[in-house]
Amino acid sequence: MVAAKKHVPIIKKRTKRFNRHQSESYMCVDANWRKPKGIDNRVRRRFKGQIAMPSIGYGSNRKTRHLMPSGHKAFLVHNTNDVDLLLMHNKTFAAEIGHAVSSRKRVEIIARAKQLGVKVTNPRARVTTEV
Repeated sequence: MVAAKKHVPIIKKRTKRFNRHQSESYMCVDANWRKPKGIDNRVRRRFKGQIAMPSIGYGSNRKTRHLMPSGHKAFLVHNTNDVDLLLMHNKTFAAEIGHAVSSRKRVEIIARAKQLGVKVTNPRARVTTEV
């Protein structure tokens, strides 16, 4: 397994989720973000002390966007041919085995990734057998 390329430190401007206005007050209002549209809405009008709305300023640094803490970007893999694509990019991308891949194929993918020196983010998923 190869270490990732050097990169600037990953800094998240905000790690908390943006919750929907009044989702904490009403069970029927889900927490998933929806932009407030009301004419008198104090969140939309950005009054002091109200919840923050998502905006472009919360975006990540372009150099560190989509990076995992290891410094790799995730690349979804479903078979050994997909792992071969990462041969020249093993410092940038890490293989992530898809959730629908069988345990037999997972063993093959992990073995091939080890040969090529490609990092696998979920190598122990559905590979262990019961004793």
